[in-house]
This record gives sequence, C-alpha cells and structure tokens, in this order.
Amino acid sequence: MTKIAIVYFSGFKGATEKLAESIAAGAKSVEGTVVKMIRTEEVDSYWQDLAEADAIIFGTPTYIGSIAAKFKEFIEKLAGEIWLERLWMNKIAGGFTVSAGRSGDKLSCLQQLVIFASQMGMIWVPMRITGGHYSSQGSEADLNRMAGYLGVMAQANIDEDTSLAPPASDLATAKLHGNHIANVARQFAIGRKESPAEYDKGVTNSSTNKIPATLPELLSD
Repeated sequence: MTKIAIVYFSGFKGATEKLAESIAAGAKSVEGTVVKMIRTEEVDSYWQDLAEADAIIFGTPTYIGSIAAKFKEFIEKLAGEIWLERLWMNKIAGGFTVSAGRSGDKLSCLQQLVIFASQMGMIWVPMRITGGHYSSQGSEADLNRMAGYLGVMAQANIDEDTSLAPPASDLATAKLHGNHIANVARQFAIGRKESPAEYDKGVTNSSTNKIPATLPELLSD
C-alpha cells in the first residue's frame, strides 16, 4: 500500500481545494494507493498520517506572489523535531498552486515549496509532461496550459466560482500529476525497503499522534 498525504490551504473561493481533489483522484487511480487530504488548519489531528506517508503533496494559492500565510504557519511547525531529527528524510514531495493571474508569480510560490521540501530532506517530483498551448495549434484545453514544470500551475478567474474555475484542463493536469506522484512514491517505497540507506530512518510505526516538538522544546534542558 502506498500512502499519500495532501496538505493544503484553500481560502477565498476554494480553487485550491478543487485542485487538491483532482490531485487525490489521480493518486487514487494508482492501484494500492490511499490518500489522506489534510487542511493546514486541521494538521494537528493528522501528524501520524504525515509520519506514515510515502509522499506528501503541498498545495497553496499564490497570494501576492507568495505562499499563503496560513500555509506558512503549517511549514513553521516543521521547523523543530521534523526538521532537526530528519523525520521526513527521503519522503517524496510535490506541489500545486493557483492564482487569478495567468502568471501571478506562481513560479515563486512553487520554488518556495521546493525549498521547504528540501529543508526537510524530501525528494521533489516535477511535472511529467511538457507545457501545453505552445503554438497556434494549441488551446486553453491543453494539459499543463500554464507550462509549469516544478508542479501544477493553475489559473482561476477571479469573478468565477469553482464550478468554472479552475477550468477542466487545469483540473485534468492536477489529476495527471497526482497519478505521477503516486507512481513515483510506489516505486521509491519499494526500493527504499529493499535497499535502505544506513542513514534513512524510514517511516515511523509509532501510534502517537502528538504535535511535533518545537526547536526551543528540543533544545531546552
């Protein structure tokens, strides 16, 4: 069984959640995969699921060219026991984002997600397909129409609800990416068990769902 966790913040109209649902659908299409969707504001109830996950996929809207503040609050909870003890070392990681603007500086947001994953020792998975809508023969119906490569870049018109935005092509792109990450996670998990590195702590089997210790807590006498 391959375990995938999707941790996301979705504000405003819920476009990020729509993408998360499509990512989840794509991951579940890989045989033997189970998916746990986790809102950042509820993460304290799901630390065990994150500890046991083979892959963690991060999702946030792009606000003012950056990640959402509520998503950063979640990331800063990792900057203690999980970061210092390398508890997420060699987990597979991926990400997705959405903005109203066609650019919206979404690349900046995904780059931040890559850095966060790298700080935790995780292994980032990029998009598996090239960008769409590259020529006069292309269209807005193309997969990966935003031509993102670090992860899913979606666009949602600011005056449309989630029945229309993000459009079907972006949701299909997210579904494809979820499938890809689940395949990579399955392959890597098998190899990780068969040929473990001596420094790889692997996944925890603890039944404790405690909040990770902060850095001050770890360093206190």
